[in-house]
Amino acid sequence: MPAMVLTATNSALQYTMVPVPVPGTEQVLVKVIACGVCRTDLHVVDGELPHPALPLIPGHEIVGRVVALGKMVTSLKEGDLVGIPWLAYTCNTCRYCRKGLENLCEHALFTGYTVNGGYAGYTVAYAAYCISLDSGMAVPGTAPLLCAGLIGFRAYMMAGATARRIGLYGFGAAAHILAQVAVRQGKEVYAFTRDGDVTTQAFARELGACWAGDASATPPEKLDAAIIFAPAGELVPKALADTDKGGVVVCGGIHMSDIPSFAYNLLWEERVVRSVANLTRHDGVTFFHLLPGMDVHTTIKTYPLQEANLALQQLRAGEFQGAAVLVME
Repeated sequence: MPAMVLTATNSALQYTMVPVPVPGTEQVLVKVIACGVCRTDLHVVDGELPHPALPLIPGHEIVGRVVALGKMVTSLKEGDLVGIPWLAYTCNTCRYCRKGLENLCEHALFTGYTVNGGYAGYTVAYAAYCISLDSGMAVPGTAPLLCAGLIGFRAYMMAGATARRIGLYGFGAAAHILAQVAVRQGKEVYAFTRDGDVTTQAFARELGACWAGDASATPPEKLDAAIIFAPAGELVPKALADTDKGGVVVCGGIHMSDIPSFAYNLLWEERVVRSVANLTRHDGVTFFHLLPGMDVHTTIKTYPLQEANLALQQLRAGEFQGAAVLVME
């Protein structure tokens, strides 16, 4: 089967033919329809996440159909449409799993990082960690929902149900999905982009943001919560300054540059800074049950599998709106 393989960090992926994987007893073989290109993939390729399982097939926003079952799988059947997210496996026995915090599992595996992902014609996944999808979701636009959507939703939940004015710092794949969810729920969305990026600011307003401006700008109202998707640590004190008393600043990325020191008065008055780590299966179930009534759509740019390096390059440069998706033939 064709696949894009990472053999060393800080190098281009190699387009090559590899054997079709064989599912284990608790796994399914999935024919990939599409796989999103996530900023986390950039962090893996660029060596910013330690110890990837090289050689590695990246990709963790996978939409595909089950074509074979491991002998112990009963929850899925051949022909089922599934999504395969970042969380690939948990041990179910460590102290975090026992507390219902499987996203912090001490022995977790991660799709496209510690196990092979979806930049390929086929992939295998543990059946218990696949998300069942409606047949109408067999389209490339579903792929970004599997991480950009899910991690954005988890960050949104951490921001607090009572937050009315929400700032989104970095308006890419995750923010353009989350903005629609927040607007549908009656929130005010304030979008912050790279300074001078008026095109993305206009895009944010098209999706319902009540204000969009430069990351260095001060919003017209104090925010109840801020979610930082851009991997820029210097945005943390900026977001704190933009946030009202009792506000929450959520760091939504798996990797971020160092956070500079800042004056205590930015944190005082019960402001909170917290991070999001991975996701849970419950996040997936909740998010995909919520979507049908939301009329949320993804804006995507599609690429054939062999152009994965171009997709990563253009993602890094911010050359498109929304999300990039690899589409298999």
